[in-house]
Amino acid sequence: MSRKRIFICLFSVLFNLSFFAQDLPNGFEGVTLGMSLDETKTQLLKNPDFGYSGDRDVSLLPGAGRKLIETNASGGRGSEFLTNCFFQFYNEQLYIITININTQKTDYYSLLTTLTNKYGQPDTLDPQKAVWKSDSITLQLERPLSVKYIDNETFDMLKNASTIQKSYEEQNLQDFLDEF
Repeated sequence: MSRKRIFICLFSVLFNLSFFAQDLPNGFEGVTLGMSLDETKTQLLKNPDFGYSGDRDVSLLPGAGRKLIETNASGGRGSEFLTNCFFQFYNEQLYIITININTQKTDYYSLLTTLTNKYGQPDTLDPQKAVWKSDSITLQLERPLSVKYIDNETFDMLKNASTIQKSYEEQNLQDFLDEF
């Protein structure tokens, strides 16, 4: 086969893979980014796979307006494929979903293959994680085996606010040290 034909075939395959890739999902099993705390609790109660046991699984996180729901699906409480899951809220809106997957039931490579077939090649890939990004959502597959759904707007806003606060704290420390 000539080089030109090989190139055309390879280009066709890559084009078709990216053309048929689906939009990134904004959640898992009916729990989606942007849901309110109450909507998320209701959805978790409807789906026993998560192993959600009610309000006792809700915690406050450091920082104003932050809450966390941690579920435990292991030990026969939920799906055999999940271990525990985390749902992070800022101002009562869900902005990060972390699904930890049972490594005795599946593996990183199988999930990487599945996600790549559905959503195309990851935007970044390193030994610890694969990342797919759209304007509004980041989907991360991390080792040993977890999947994260991240609301980019809220995450970036919190990250930037954290950086500003840190810079302020660093300046205060420097001011203090300069007094000696």
